[in-house]
Amino acid sequence: MDGFIVVDKPAGMTSHDVIRSVRRITGAKKAGHTGTLDPFATGVLPVALGEGTKVIRFLDEGVKEYRAAMLLGEVTDTQDGTGTVTCRRDWRAVSQEDLARVFAGFTGRISQVPPMYSALKHQGVPLYRIARRGAEVAREPREIEIYSLVIDSCAPPEIFFTVRCSRGTYVRTLAHDMGELLGCGAHLAGLQRTASGHFALADAISLDGLAAIGGTESFKDIVISPYDALAHLPDLQVNEKGAARIANGIPPAADDFIELPATRPGRGEFVRLAMKKQLLAVAEIIGEGAGEMRLARVLNSTAGRC
Repeated sequence: MDGFIVVDKPAGMTSHDVIRSVRRITGAKKAGHTGTLDPFATGVLPVALGEGTKVIRFLDEGVKEYRAAMLLGEVTDTQDGTGTVTCRRDWRAVSQEDLARVFAGFTGRISQVPPMYSALKHQGVPLYRIARRGAEVAREPREIEIYSLVIDSCAPPEIFFTVRCSRGTYVRTLAHDMGELLGCGAHLAGLQRTASGHFALADAISLDGLAAIGGTESFKDIVISPYDALAHLPDLQVNEKGAARIANGIPPAADDFIELPATRPGRGEFVRLAMKKQLLAVAEIIGEGAGEMRLARVLNSTAGRC
């Protein structure tokens, strides 16, 4: 059982809780997620199974999409609804024009200070542990990119919006910062991830749904193969001799390729090495010649398995 499944994470579970459930349902010995979701959040959580865990770092999940709700007039210590309210302000003077102006100002490349309640570490200690002790430390701002930020509907004091953003964006900090600029404060009241790279909510399955089909023939229909999961990488198909070299940890020779792409991958690029669309390895190009590459990750044969 090798590849990826897209789980529709329920609220109230940590990402690690989901992994434990998936392992129990599927019987997978190895499983891992590609990026955490906060316990209160729902939606897309890609889970790698078996050999899929070896290629997590090569996935293209640079763009995330979320549907979110922010509550005006209340600031919390966690910047979301799970925290303690630290400040209440009147939100009734906020107009549609104010919202449109502030939302427009948070589009593009912006600087964001990570929240104290996060897994980022300070001197080896997660920030959330420091925050739970009632302390706060200085955090360096980080540049993120908001590709689009759209107000979906307004039911004041709740504002519903969709955001497409770069990896590393804290949507609760986005809601907090917009609330500060609006003058009334705000926190994130709800969050659903609808896409992470090419993993989409339309392809996701609930844990109950997974349990219903676990162990049946239908299970293979929801597993995304490692080969397909890395579809953004150039594809180099090899013959049996090349496959044997790769299995022994040796990069394929120039005559081991069945067909090379019209545009050669450049130095430093990663490529898929495959035979009959079965992913054998991920390699990094280190030279100009066809066989000038290093094997970055070799997979065990997954022929005949999900």
